[in-house]
Amino acid sequence: MGVGREVAISLDAVRDKNLMQLRKLNTALFPVRYNDKYYADALASGEFTKLAYFSDICVGSIACRLEKKEGGAICVYIMTLGVLAPYRGLGIGTKLLNHVLELCSKQNMSEIYLHVQTNNEDAINFYKKFGFEITDTIHNYYTNITPPDCYVVTKFITQPQPKK
Repeated sequence: MGVGREVAISLDAVRDKNLMQLRKLNTALFPVRYNDKYYADALASGEFTKLAYFSDICVGSIACRLEKKEGGAICVYIMTLGVLAPYRGLGIGTKLLNHVLELCSKQNMSEIYLHVQTNNEDAINFYKKFGFEITDTIHNYYTNITPPDCYVVTKFITQPQPKK
């Protein structure tokens, strides 16, 4: 890269017309196939699901589902977050996750969580950098991949208190 030339990383909403991009990324990135409910949830989450572009090439995505907890509070479940291997380490995953964390903060959502395969050290370390912690282990969560166990990785977001 030339000196001073910054490559733009941009985020775009997922809509019906570009949903195929998300499907193609998921096929390349993940060892499981996602059903229609996954895509319906991704579309329904609005701003919480984004495609990431590096120099106008679609290279990553985050897809979330909004869930109602007991008591009516909404929490965010990260269904998938992935970046194509040649584009990792460029801040794309960070930009995607920060986008969702900022939305959670703005919308007073206090919890965001996901499942991570127990042997996925890179993902576990990535989320820990953002204040996520392992809060549970689920045995035999995955049916067609080894190991079948996952961690529940959670971040509790403390909302800024109004100044008195």
